[in-house]
Amino acid sequence: MLVLSRVVGEMISIGDTISLRIMAVNGNNVRFGIEAPHSVAVHRAEVHQRIQAKREKAKET
Repeated sequence: MLVLSRVVGEMISIGDTISLRIMAVNGNNVRFGIEAPHSVAVHRAEVHQRIQAKREKAKET
């Protein structure tokens, strides 16, 4: 795992096509924006887990 420190307005690049921009920091909360191609699905972890569970359930039937 890579751990980085950034301040508001700075960016982190992932490969050539994905960027994360720090938008705000309020106490323990961090808001960031994600720029990625439409072909890349971007979800919160809990949403991704639900999608994966639905896919697994569909495979079973």
